[in-house]
Amino acid sequence: MTLLFAAVGATVAALLESSVVPYLRVGDSLPHLVFVLAVIVTVIGGFERGLVWAFIGGLFLDVFTQRPLGISAFALLLCVGGVAGLNRVLSRARPLLPIIATLLLSLVYSMSLYLTFAALEGSPPAGDPVALFLPGAAYDGVLAAIFGPLLVAIADRRAESERVEW
Repeated sequence: MTLLFAAVGATVAALLESSVVPYLRVGDSLPHLVFVLAVIVTVIGGFERGLVWAFIGGLFLDVFTQRPLGISAFALLLCVGGVAGLNRVLSRARPLLPIIATLLLSLVYSMSLYLTFAALEGSPPAGDPVALFLPGAAYDGVLAAIFGPLLVAIADRRAESERVEW
């Protein structure tokens, strides 16, 4: 996966999240497509491709959803850094890593968006935001459980196997 593919994929994912994903609402929860795919891309392609995905996807997501420019990219970059750290610690559980990372970092992503937006708007956070974001984190976890191991297995299968050259 090249950096150009990561940038184009992030743009397409941001476009889908801003246009199609609102129709995939289940109860009060909406999936964060760019976030879930950023986690998967970081596990498959490495930290650099994850950074490109997070930055480009976050900027386009802000443009398409008319948020203040940069808050989605900031939240996604935080999460990609967390995924890279988890990738080092849990390298043996590579097929399950997208699920674990998504479940752990989905609340971090939502809370950082919420707090950054509240700080920029000047209004203090009200109510219990964790209860507000738990359904979305569960939705993200289900998406990661469906697509994460599948895409990791495909990427591992396509990778060149190391051979001894005599």
